[in-house]
Amino acid sequence: MAQVSTVGRSEALFERAKDLMPGGVNSPVRAFKAVGGTPLYFSRAKGAYLFDEDGNRYIDFVSSWGAIIHGHADDSVNAAIANAASNGTSFGAPHRGEVLLAEAILARCAAVEMIRFVNSGTEATMSAIRLARAATGRTKIVKFEGNYHGASDGLLAKAGSGVATFALPDSAGVPASTAQETIVVTYNDPAALAEAFAAHPNLIAAVLVEPASGNMGLVPPSSGFLQSTAELCRKNGALLIFDEVMTGFRVAAGGAAELYGITPDLLCYGKVIGGGLPVGAYAGRKDIMTMVAPVGPVYQAGTLSGNPLAMAAGLSAVSRLDAGSYTTLETLGARLQSGLQQALGKAGVVQRVGSMISVFFTDGPVATFEEANRTDRALFGKLFHFLLGRGIYLPPSALESWFLTLSHTEEDIDVTIDAFADGLKAVA
Repeated sequence: MAQVSTVGRSEALFERAKDLMPGGVNSPVRAFKAVGGTPLYFSRAKGAYLFDEDGNRYIDFVSSWGAIIHGHADDSVNAAIANAASNGTSFGAPHRGEVLLAEAILARCAAVEMIRFVNSGTEATMSAIRLARAATGRTKIVKFEGNYHGASDGLLAKAGSGVATFALPDSAGVPASTAQETIVVTYNDPAALAEAFAAHPNLIAAVLVEPASGNMGLVPPSSGFLQSTAELCRKNGALLIFDEVMTGFRVAAGGAAELYGITPDLLCYGKVIGGGLPVGAYAGRKDIMTMVAPVGPVYQAGTLSGNPLAMAAGLSAVSRLDAGSYTTLETLGARLQSGLQQALGKAGVVQRVGSMISVFFTDGPVATFEEANRTDRALFGKLFHFLLGRGIYLPPSALESWFLTLSHTEEDIDVTIDAFADGLKAVA
């Protein structure tokens, strides 16, 4: 594979951007603070590849953080967007596209009886929590340490001093009183969740969980964890909310709910259902969803919700995912996992669920945020830049999931495995 040449245009653009935007970016991880160096600026993308401002090509494993499942600039998605745009980019009113995408999602997800489209995953989780509180008459929310559910105040919380204590703010500007409505417990630890319910009887409205966590690296649910979580929710009168912003339509046709055989009360979607455009949704049981205005008392609105471009792109992406799609993604994922693990040997572990994958430079499997945090960040940073020089773009953080697309080829996978093996030798 050809080496990456100069990236001078990216460097120049970043210098300009730093005076215009906080940190020069519009989302923190893009600033490369976790890996060092200057972020790349991309001018175009096609299939599994990104092209920077200097014309260098990269095999892309960020895939717009999982949103791109068919590959960049997919012809069918582009055609759907162009056709929709020719008829108007926003109506602020109902249109056929909303109905078609809602029907497609309901047909594929047994847990979804009704859906409301919003504009982001953050908006989806925020709205689902409001709905859960209204449905139960309770105020407390349980989340799991290392799971990320967007940037709303109540979810920017970190664990307190004990397993079942109220959370502490995880960002400046988040009031302690807001964070204390959230209880943070250990992921993959049913006993910790049981303790939280025991410590706060009849106060917990919902448990919000990434069924397969993609925000502390890829951490699958331990055997029985999701089943225990669902049972504890039923036993204690709380709702179970699956945050499937990453896993929805990526790990199976019906998302993680189908993959793990769990029927949550509410689900949150994003990424894939927008076909690369900004979108989100919350969905679930009809008796709960009919509490949302204008039918019920739970207010939620958005000028651009159900945007015709996003609906068209999402419908094109979702409707073309079939059994063969998931077989392809599983095959590619298994090939990448096997090759990376062989290169790592005992120096780390590669974890995967379908087309989501990540590498931990730790001993043994990772099941919790504490274990994920033991990964060697310095080594990852060095390896990240080595692979960047070989034309491979990974998420610029040690604790993020990588994402495959249907456009990746076996050759892309093999090139990546070879470069990874070379990188380990070069930077160890």
